[in-house]
Amino acid sequence: MPLQKTRPGTVHRLRPDISVLADSLEVPGIGHLPVNAFVLLSAQPVVVDTGLGLPDRNFVETLSSVLDPEDVCWIWLTHPDRDHTGGLFDLLAAAPGARVVTTFVGAGILSCERPLPLDRCYLLNPGETMDIGDRTLTGFRPPLFDNPATVGFFDDLSGVCFSSDCFGAPLPTAGLAQAGDVRDIAVDDLRTAQLLWATVDSPWVRTVDMDKYLATMQPLKDRKPDLVLSTHLPPAAGITGSLLDTLTTAPDAPPFTGPDQAALERMLAEFEPQGGGHGP
Repeated sequence: MPLQKTRPGTVHRLRPDISVLADSLEVPGIGHLPVNAFVLLSAQPVVVDTGLGLPDRNFVETLSSVLDPEDVCWIWLTHPDRDHTGGLFDLLAAAPGARVVTTFVGAGILSCERPLPLDRCYLLNPGETMDIGDRTLTGFRPPLFDNPATVGFFDDLSGVCFSSDCFGAPLPTAGLAQAGDVRDIAVDDLRTAQLLWATVDSPWVRTVDMDKYLATMQPLKDRKPDLVLSTHLPPAAGITGSLLDTLTTAPDAPPFTGPDQAALERMLAEFEPQGGGHGP
């Protein structure tokens, strides 16, 4: 589906050690999709995803308002889709000591666009952990995902969950999409938007074995994170139970069907200049 640019994003400092680099994209007919990256100011600083690669975005410059890029030790890519990798290679150049946390599949996908130096990779699978000095990060596969290389993680010190695309929701305005708290959105509106996103981003959810699907939520139920940070949702504090309740109904949500060619032509016609104007 065509994606249209909105204004560049903003930075939210949620906690002394966690900042959100918030951005969004307008998706015609759906809404404004949050596109977040995160900075974890741990003993070995971690950047989680690297935003959009649009011409008017400068990820390294935005990151510099939170952290000197040279101090970045780890770049955790929750998966190698373009809305997560926009600033990756610029950041690798600006942070010569940083390594990319991904999977074997993720490294392969990334290298289809541009060679990724393998000596700068750190391969981590769901269920595995890494020590970053003052805390341990534990990788997990979120209940919903759109890429086989997806690995979110739990910060074992703060209890925060970084969930990649899972729990995302397109929202009515760029302001809401880039908000610092998901509770700015009405509960019913949020639920509707999350179910829409589930069917757009993870259409396979309508075909799952329900018992196996519910079992994928167990890590979240066991850990009970008080803050969930999704790439495609404003920061969600204190509502993890509600987020999971919404996901349990996703297999029964109506399937998403995108615009067809006739709809595209109508859309393009709306963008054409109206008649009656003066020539040069």
